[in-house]
Amino acid sequence: MTGRALPALIDEAAIVVCCGSGGVGKTTTAAALGVEGARRGRRVCVVTIDPAKRLADALGVAELGNEPSRMSGDWAGELWAVMLDTRTTFDALVARHAGTPEQAEGILSNRLYRNIAGALSGTQEYMAMEKLYELHEAGRFDLIVVDTPPTRNALDFLDAPRRLSRFLDNRVFRILITPTRAYLRAVSVASQTFLRTVSKVVGSEVIGDAIAFFRAFEGMEEGFRNRAEEVRGLLAGDTTAFVLVATPRRDAVAEAHFFADRLREGGIVVQALVVNRVHPRFGGAGTAATDRAHAASLAALPGGAALAAFYRSRAELAEVAEREHEHFAALAADVAPAPVVAVPFLADDVHDLAGLTEVARHLVAAPDAGHTPRAGETPVGDTPVPST
Repeated sequence: MTGRALPALIDEAAIVVCCGSGGVGKTTTAAALGVEGARRGRRVCVVTIDPAKRLADALGVAELGNEPSRMSGDWAGELWAVMLDTRTTFDALVARHAGTPEQAEGILSNRLYRNIAGALSGTQEYMAMEKLYELHEAGRFDLIVVDTPPTRNALDFLDAPRRLSRFLDNRVFRILITPTRAYLRAVSVASQTFLRTVSKVVGSEVIGDAIAFFRAFEGMEEGFRNRAEEVRGLLAGDTTAFVLVATPRRDAVAEAHFFADRLREGGIVVQALVVNRVHPRFGGAGTAATDRAHAASLAALPGGAALAAFYRSRAELAEVAEREHEHFAALAADVAPAPVVAVPFLADDVHDLAGLTEVARHLVAAPDAGHTPRAGETPVGDTPVPST
């Protein structure tokens, strides 16, 4: 799907992953893509990994849970939303891969597990992958739109399946879950010395819980490993599209460059670039220098103060717009041939379905190739980007 416009991605993709740094409108973009998908007749589920309530706020609802909730709206398809609950998802995963109900209960009731299920580094990101895979495999939805955490955490989200596989293959993990095997007996003296030393620091109960947890895990690692590989395959599949979201701010563009590079290293291609809160460039208007000259001449005329102020303001806006486009021009070239979609500043904050519908209109609007925007008109859609 490389280089396809956003409407085509919405119509054809099975999964759209929205990535970007914090504060760039990523959650709003994900929700708006979901609204547009539902408007086009698809059954859509928007999933947020961010523990903040921004998705619920954007959809205009009080609460979202770990199971899909259907949103009411005037569209041909369906719109559902989920906010990841790491602990609940982890519990379900343990129950699925346990050999017996007793084994599952042994893990779920373990004090170490109860403490780490929602707090261990990387757990949230891997459970997000599990939730994504679960929703995809259930076959209930035509399109799943994923709203990831801010950029650096989103990299953990993408690498979670690989990191889990590495952890399951780690020698220490293998030792802890196989207490009766010959090679453990060979290192038992060293292991016991190590455990005695650690127990003096953290307490023998903690060590006992840890050993019990890992031993209870025995036999389940293959299921976790297989699922991790399946998730990796799903992310790299032809029906999954990655949409990079940014703003024209210099720092946001730098973060987007970083993320695009990391995706490329993983063999993942950015399918589209969305740049939010872009100031308009006034087609047909003069340059900033020309407008400032007009303002200076008008200011000297009787009654010309108001018109002079207008030209000064237009010159300032033109300068801001040019700087913004210069900021993200290199980013656009970096992700080419992915289309660049510019969403302008809106009159109001987006906090309900009406606002999301307005954002969606800008996301999928395609400008008339032969049309030059009039002064004051905001260009939208796949906006041409100046060369650097």
